[in-house]
Amino acid sequence: MSDSIVVHHPERSCFTIDSDGVESVLQYQLHGTEVDFTRTYVPTELRGKGLAEKLVRTGLEWAKSEGLNIHASCWYAAKFLK
Repeated sequence: MSDSIVVHHPERSCFTIDSDGVESVLQYQLHGTEVDFTRTYVPTELRGKGLAEKLVRTGLEWAKSEGLNIHASCWYAAKFLK
């Protein structure tokens, strides 16, 4: 699914990938200059295709480009901060 497009929805505080009407999501909370990635969800039928990793990497790139301090209360996103 390398053609999957990640869309940032600042009004919803999330990044999504739409796969034929089924949404994978990375949610975050923004507190001033800090961002906390709180949840990564990929529907069962779409797992194992790299969508969660793509969402998290895109979210991290965004946060770094904004100069935000990055935290991850989501266990999956936290793996990318080590």
